[in-house]
Amino acid sequence: MARPRLARPALAGLLALAALAAAPARADIFKFTDERGVVHFTNIPQLDRRYKLYMREGKPAPHLARAYMPSEAEIRRYQDIVDAAAKSHGVDQALVHAVISAESGYNPRAVSRSGARGLMQLMPDTARRYGVTDVFDPADNVRGGVKYLKDLLALFGGDMRLALAGYNAGENAVIRAGNRIPNYPETQSYVPKVIDFYHRFLARKG
Repeated sequence: MARPRLARPALAGLLALAALAAAPARADIFKFTDERGVVHFTNIPQLDRRYKLYMREGKPAPHLARAYMPSEAEIRRYQDIVDAAAKSHGVDQALVHAVISAESGYNPRAVSRSGARGLMQLMPDTARRYGVTDVFDPADNVRGGVKYLKDLLALFGGDMRLALAGYNAGENAVIRAGNRIPNYPETQSYVPKVIDFYHRFLARKG
């Protein structure tokens, strides 16, 4: 979710799933899919009883299901809106789709426990900051979210990982972490999840 304020510091960081693809596993990885179809990863299953084993020593668990990906119908429904906002603000369409997939699963009425709303899960302060008048209007929400992504990418020199961390935890959290991904469980899980979606959307275009 897009939050302009700092999130509460975490007691322990999560292993990034993306890193496991390039390096030997250092711990078992667990996952669950929430009611929106969004997949969550952790190496600390005690955080939520819904977590089930996903990888052991870098190998998929026997019961591993295919990773979530939005349907073609969901993607097409908002394709024109995403295309227009991405082109207007010079942000990669695949990245916008990736953020929407991770944030709301293409549900324009989604509301998080922290109050983030709409397709790109804008917090009220972020929506006001970017002139979003109807956070549940897909075009208005995506326009504001893409403008925020554009500013974050500019702030962090085009570093997608830091921009995504800022989108989730707030840019000040990234700055205070020394321009690194803050050690918050949600953010440590969120960044590789969005990047995984991003690569799948790139592959889909190809």
